[in-house]
Amino acid sequence: MIEDDTADDTTPVRFGLVGYGFGGRYFHAPLLAAAPECELVGVVTASPQRREQVRREHPGVPAVDSLEALAAAGVEAVAISTPADTHTALTDRALELDLAVVCDKPFALDAAAARTSVQLAERRGLALAPYQNRRWDSDFRTVSALVADGALGKVTRFESRFERLAPDAGPGASGGGTLLDFCSHLVDQALVLFGPVDTVYAEWRLRDTGLDDDVFLALTHTGGTRSQLWGSWSQGAPGPRFRVTGSAGSYIVGTDGGIDGQEDALVAGRTPATQGTEWGVETAERWGRVHRGDPGEPVRTLPGAWDTFYPAFAAAVRGRGPVPVDPRDAVATAVVLDAARRSATDGVVVNLPG
Repeated sequence: MIEDDTADDTTPVRFGLVGYGFGGRYFHAPLLAAAPECELVGVVTASPQRREQVRREHPGVPAVDSLEALAAAGVEAVAISTPADTHTALTDRALELDLAVVCDKPFALDAAAARTSVQLAERRGLALAPYQNRRWDSDFRTVSALVADGALGKVTRFESRFERLAPDAGPGASGGGTLLDFCSHLVDQALVLFGPVDTVYAEWRLRDTGLDDDVFLALTHTGGTRSQLWGSWSQGAPGPRFRVTGSAGSYIVGTDGGIDGQEDALVAGRTPATQGTEWGVETAERWGRVHRGDPGEPVRTLPGAWDTFYPAFAAAVRGRGPVPVDPRDAVATAVVLDAARRSATDGVVVNLPG
């Protein structure tokens, strides 16, 4: 990365935000603004309504027209939260402008495009990370801890769901349907827990628009664990967020379809800066339980920690550590999603090369 002679290890990284729709407004801007290691210095949006929201919600942060305008303003890094089919072009252009990049999911529409962006960042020596914030969900952090310390024994089956009833919502035509939307997170989490995948099977329902919904993926990991993943915007009775089955017990959480509460908090206007140590804490009624053929034992849910992503990325920009999510993980996720698309389209099980 090109060094800024005016910056030292303690200088906040100057960030630009590209896009101020739902994701930019709630998943990126508040967390950037709350992180002392970061300074939000500009937002790219052409919408007069969104420019007014930026002015009202982030006083003193100007709205600009382009990545080039952000670069001219002296930003060092950008967060991209725009329609999915623009992610690769914007990521690659930002890298060409010598900017470090955080790109929202889906990182790219396919594995080939993801791989090209990763290689470009490596050639230019720039920090690049997919925004897989769901790795720091409260419930997923708890699952990860239970798997890591062997509390469930050898895990044989991992069930994970993002299911909602909002049939008129969901991703638009600009970059695919639920497979690339929800399943970008679901697959990433499965790979983090259980490693590479040997086979992929998928089913989906196509809406009248041609976009996929009600997606189901069955993954067989090299280590033998089977992951079963569901994503839907049309589910009136959402299933458990996680059910993880092992040789010594099963953990289940989110039996009402509820998930980590950080999204709701941000939409309600609460941030890590306003909540302090209460950020990401789940109440006892939302805790999961470990069952061993009995009513189950409650397990305290670890606090959600979305607020750790941007400080870690800023440290990487300053050369003080790795990016919080390796961009090559985005390539691995995209390979599985490409295989799932083929499986659902052709009705076949897809074998992945080792």
